[in-house]
Amino acid sequence: MKKLLTHLDWLESEAIHIMREVAGQCSNPVLLFSGGKDSLCLLRIAEKAFRPGRFPFPLMHVDTGHNYPEVINFRDKKVNALDERLIVASLEDSIKKGTIVLKSEKEPRNKYQSITLLEAIEEHKFDCCIGGARRDEEKARAKERIMSFRDEFGQWDPKNQRPELWDLYNAKVHKGENIRAFPISNWTEMDVWQYIEREKLSLPDIYFAHTRKIVRRDNAIVPITEVTPAKNNELIENIMVRFRTVGDITCTAPVESNADTVEKIILETASTSISERGETRLDDQVSEASMEQRKKEGYF
Repeated sequence: MKKLLTHLDWLESEAIHIMREVAGQCSNPVLLFSGGKDSLCLLRIAEKAFRPGRFPFPLMHVDTGHNYPEVINFRDKKVNALDERLIVASLEDSIKKGTIVLKSEKEPRNKYQSITLLEAIEEHKFDCCIGGARRDEEKARAKERIMSFRDEFGQWDPKNQRPELWDLYNAKVHKGENIRAFPISNWTEMDVWQYIEREKLSLPDIYFAHTRKIVRRDNAIVPITEVTPAKNNELIENIMVRFRTVGDITCTAPVESNADTVEKIILETASTSISERGETRLDDQVSEASMEQRKKEGYF
C-alpha cells in the first residue's frame, strides 16, 4: 500500500532539495549553527541530505559572548557527536580589533552580529550562508527569497531579489557577493516542534519549562543574569518559564510556561496567537523596522 506523505514529509523533502542545491551550486558554503531549535532542524536535514558522508560545508556560530551557557554547551556536544567542523566567529574578536565599539560593557550585542558575520564571510571566502530563518518569525523575514542575494558589501535589498519560479534557485554570485539560503523558510514554529517530536531531536534544557529568577520589565519577562541584573526597586520573582527562541541574553526573553515536554510545547504553541519574536525578542519589540534595517546591513 502506497504511503501518503505528510506535510512534514513535504517540508523535509523541499529542505533537502534546497540544501543539495546549495552544495551543487556554491563553491564554499557554510551552515549557521547556534544550538537553537531551528538550526538543529537544519542539522537533521543536512544529515538526511549527505550522510553517510561528511557535510560538504563547515558549521559556524556567530557568538556574541552573551549566550546562555546551556545552549553553548549543547552546541559543542552536538558538533562533537556529529564529528563536523565548527567555526566560532566571536564578537569579542571584533571588539579587540576595533571593528565593533561598544558604548558600554553591558550594551546589547545582537545588533553588532552582522559585523562579525561579514568579517567571517570575508576571512573564509564563503559564498553562501545556510540559515534557519522562517517566514513566520516576523515581517522582514517574510520578504526573503529561499536564496537571498547579498551584494559585495553584504547588504540585502528586498526590492532586488531573484525570481524563484517552479522551485528553480539561482545561487550564482560574483566574487565578493554571497547568498543566504533558507531551507526551512516555508516552515512555521509549529512545524519545527512537530519535526523535533517526529525525529526525536534532543534540545538544550532551556527550551523546556524550568524555574528561573526574573523581573517584569516593559511588558516582558527579563531573566536575571550577570549581563541583565535587576534594576533598583524591581521585584525579583522565581517562576516557571521556558524559552521559545534563544540568542543573546540581553535580547531574549522567556515566557511563563509549565510545558516541560515537546508534546506539551506543541499544545502550547497551537494555542498562542503571538509570534515567538514578537513575544520573546526584546530588540524586535523596540522597533518593528529593526530587523529589516539589520538585514539590510548584513544580518542573517
